[in-house]
Amino acid sequence: MTVEEGASDANLLNSSELLKKIDKLREKNVGKHVPLPQLVVVGDQSSGKSSLLESLTKIPFPRDLELCTRYATQITSRRETESFVEICIIPAPDASLGHKTKVQCFKKTLKGTDDFRSEFPAILKEVNEYMEIRSDLSSKDGSVFSKDVLRIELCGPTEDYLTVIDVPGIFRDPTDGITTDNDIELVRDMVKNYIKDARTVILAVLPSNVDIATQEILKLAKDYDVNGERTLGVLTKPDLVTEQSAKAALCSLVLGHKRPLTLGYHLVRNRGADDNDSFDHGPGERMFDTNPWSSLPRDRVGVQALRRRLGELLGQITEREFPELRKDLKIQIDLCQQDLDRLGPALQTEHEQRAFLSGIARRFQNFARAARDAHYSEDAAFEHSDFRLLTHIVNLSDLFNLVFEEKAHLRCFEHPALDTDKGKQGASGDKPPNACKETKDWARLSAKQNETYESLDPSNFPELEQIISRGTGTEDPKRGIKPWIEELYLNSRGLDLGTFGGTILSSAFKEQTIKWELMTREYVSNIIMVVHRFLCTALGKVCANRQLYDRVWSSILDDLLERYKVAMSQALFLLSVERNRRPYTLNDYFSDNLQKMRGARVARMLEGNARGEMRKNDNGHWASSGNKVVDLEAVKEAAINQGNVEHVKEEIHDILWSYYKVSRKRFVDGVYMQAVEHCLLTGPESPLEAFSQDWVINLTADQLEAIAGESPVAKARRASLMQKVEELTAALLILKF
Repeated sequence: MTVEEGASDANLLNSSELLKKIDKLREKNVGKHVPLPQLVVVGDQSSGKSSLLESLTKIPFPRDLELCTRYATQITSRRETESFVEICIIPAPDASLGHKTKVQCFKKTLKGTDDFRSEFPAILKEVNEYMEIRSDLSSKDGSVFSKDVLRIELCGPTEDYLTVIDVPGIFRDPTDGITTDNDIELVRDMVKNYIKDARTVILAVLPSNVDIATQEILKLAKDYDVNGERTLGVLTKPDLVTEQSAKAALCSLVLGHKRPLTLGYHLVRNRGADDNDSFDHGPGERMFDTNPWSSLPRDRVGVQALRRRLGELLGQITEREFPELRKDLKIQIDLCQQDLDRLGPALQTEHEQRAFLSGIARRFQNFARAARDAHYSEDAAFEHSDFRLLTHIVNLSDLFNLVFEEKAHLRCFEHPALDTDKGKQGASGDKPPNACKETKDWARLSAKQNETYESLDPSNFPELEQIISRGTGTEDPKRGIKPWIEELYLNSRGLDLGTFGGTILSSAFKEQTIKWELMTREYVSNIIMVVHRFLCTALGKVCANRQLYDRVWSSILDDLLERYKVAMSQALFLLSVERNRRPYTLNDYFSDNLQKMRGARVARMLEGNARGEMRKNDNGHWASSGNKVVDLEAVKEAAINQGNVEHVKEEIHDILWSYYKVSRKRFVDGVYMQAVEHCLLTGPESPLEAFSQDWVINLTADQLEAIAGESPVAKARRASLMQKVEELTAALLILKF
């Protein structure tokens, strides 16, 4: 071989512009982000992988103990003006933190590849110690295989652009005291992991002195390279084949006559275990000039031809994968940018932090006010029911009003007539015991109540435990109000002629409203939970990440709880005013109701003595006028027949009923307007106003840093992402030109 041919061979793998670009990508550490074109040497144990790797990289791998076949070895060649070698260990992804820390401490840099080759065996022994691999296979200490990766980077002015991976050889049967079934699966998984990528050229190493049908590596390669576009069969140890029939079978493989591969087979003669380190491939491969090897194409035999062939394959795969490589780089950049967006802007100064947090507060306030005013068209998030704040509150308030009207009184009132209260059929006293209002609104709101109550479980809000309460349900009003009033009167009366003491009405009203507190607490508790749930979800919507949400939420939570307490206290204050003060009202509705009740009672007493009025019509005939007539004597008799106790009992009942209606309406309106509308929704101290721009303005520098400042973990994450984006962007530029 001429000097010119030798120089051509030495530079074959870096002659392609595409491979030069791939090497530049490796310089930018792009290989740790996306797979790059590379060679992986795979085969059975003792198939000659290490010798082949030595032929390709010129690294003298020891073969007596197979030190380099217990873990994957990644060898990268890179063109540099100065010669040096860098060696490190890449820990397995699932390694423990302690093991990762240990192996990452192993780093070596040697000046000159000659020094490296002489020190390589000693370096491998040190690597085994770091990886905790047995140097003595008969020992029980350490493991036989490791998922860590030894990375060797060869740099120099004559190095080729090449990356080669050597993985442990696969085997089928465990060796007693050395390897196990788990080791078999571990090695198989390692091999699969390396050959599955479409940018990897698979060098399936097959010893010539064994039956190729017994070599499982070809089947594994086909599983991941169905069309055989990136699998090259490399036949080693042809010097050990002595029988002519076996040599002829090998020639048939290389010529594609038997078990063909798309990329075919290549025959090489490597340094054997008995050859010394000065083994020369030139004289060693002269055997290919003899029969029957001389009949094979020259580009299918020898290490130099293999190197040329690998250069062609790498170039072809690189050219084919370039579009996908660009696509992968863009996808990775987009993913990094999304992660950076989730981290939010870098906030280094107080001004940046305050401006950032103020923007978050502004968006929160805009969203909260839209929810409070039911402007649901302003944001698509309102399609989720939890964000429809005002709707939930109105539904709960309507239901509270209806339930309060039907069930808030302890005992059912009795009505003497059917034509009171604007034409309604009496009130609750006219209906059977335990009856409720049968209206469409009642049915609709009851269904809405069940739906809302299911989602408002106090156990979901443990921070509200000291504020809210949930009742077990409100009982229907009892029957028998008249006997109860009579007993109350008889136990409390004094020297009252035809009337009763004012304390009787106060006592009756207080007992009749005894359920108000439970129902009021439950109503306000439900509203508080609706508001609290909204604040949780709304804050999560506007915050850039979970960490910011947690910091803001913990900062405003105590203030929120105090505002909830104010709302509950206001409701209980209104309750105390209604129940613990003398019954009184300036509302004419009270006297109207009382007069209607009294008139209806008299009408009922006289109804039995009434007769139809007869008048002459225009024709002179007698006919009914539609009116009823009662004799004056019957009126006197009805009044005379009523005893004093019965009269007072009815008076207490009618006054209590008339005042109760006024008080109930006044109380329900007051609780909504003051405790709910003002304290929880629209007031200046509403919980919706807790996280605002004013709140941000009043934060100290230390408080701002605690809330908006980045944690060390976030800073490190941001720096890593920005570096990755920079590397990937530079990679795109390399591929562009």
